[in-house]
Amino acid sequence: MNDTVDKCDVVGCYKNIDELQYLDMARRIIETGSIEEGRNGNTRCLYGEKMVFSLDDGLLPLLTSKKVAWRTCLRELLWFISGSTSNKVLQDKKVNIWNGNSTREFLDSRNLTHLSEGDLGPVYGHQWRHFNAEYVSHDTDYTGKGVDQLSNVIEQLKNDRQSRRIILSAWNPCQLDEMALPPCHAFVQFHVSGDRKLICCLYQRSGDVGLGVPFNIASYAFLTHLLAHHVGLVAHKLIHFIGNAHVYESHVAALTTQLENDTHEFPRLRFSVESRDNIGDYVEGDFIVDGYRSANVVKMDMVA
Repeated sequence: MNDTVDKCDVVGCYKNIDELQYLDMARRIIETGSIEEGRNGNTRCLYGEKMVFSLDDGLLPLLTSKKVAWRTCLRELLWFISGSTSNKVLQDKKVNIWNGNSTREFLDSRNLTHLSEGDLGPVYGHQWRHFNAEYVSHDTDYTGKGVDQLSNVIEQLKNDRQSRRIILSAWNPCQLDEMALPPCHAFVQFHVSGDRKLICCLYQRSGDVGLGVPFNIASYAFLTHLLAHHVGLVAHKLIHFIGNAHVYESHVAALTTQLENDTHEFPRLRFSVESRDNIGDYVEGDFIVDGYRSANVVKMDMVA
């Protein structure tokens, strides 16, 4: 049994201490959060939240108090890594989480009338791999353009591990108005503790606690494990800061139900291949998730 899991008084029941951070945050938001009216409805909100998740021994923090669609999450992460900004690429992989933000109506509401439907503009993948390159369309070849931040992170993790500048930023003020949606998980810093332990520190400006944050936790845990595997380190910790942590009023009932569910031990991640030549060469089948046990799906609608 790992340090993140304590035995309950009831035999066969586990209390996942790391997951309880998330559940406690959700409960506090519902019970004490301020009511705020936003662009897409009322929310209950707390500001400046923090969670810390162990990644030791392959631990993968997929919430267990509800079923998390981790394959969807992983496919989106690989899409980020590829530099793609086309929702069609995701749809072809049966990932529909960006559908509401890529319709003709939504793009027009953002004054992005020049983009074709399904073109999300210079969102995460563009900034990760071609930061600030002039954006034309989702099918433009950006090879050699902009700053490849992800490659720079990898180079530093290999050759300058004690640097305090190992940073990946999706927040680019120069291109925010060209994006279908400004980045929520905006800024990531990596640190190597000792010789080989990789720590990821994520700052998220805006966190939809019911639906989005479980995905964000899983996504950056996957990314940290992947980077560690790729450069010969060991994933150690994910530290997650959320500026505006909120629960939509339409999610309160479902999230309240989730709060009553048991938690289980987190699953573990392993890789079916040795390090590939390039970070963009990894595929879904390279990731093996062992021992994921959870409650059932807790249905919450996407708020675009």
